[in-house]
Amino acid sequence: MTVTKESIIGDVLDFDPATAQFFFEIGMHCLGCPSARGESIADACMVHGTDADALVAKLNAHLSAK
Repeated sequence: MTVTKESIIGDVLDFDPATAQFFFEIGMHCLGCPSARGESIADACMVHGTDADALVAKLNAHLSAK
């Protein structure tokens, strides 16, 4: 899986639940709520005031190391 800013958070978590740690690190603690599971990374980062590009880079680095 390659993650983009348009990737849906729930899809990333379903692919690899261990990615939750990266969302938690930037303050996204509501990963189980229905809106978070259906929200894009870009939208979630905008709401939380974080850098979507940095999160995508961390997620892809993690996934490529598997």
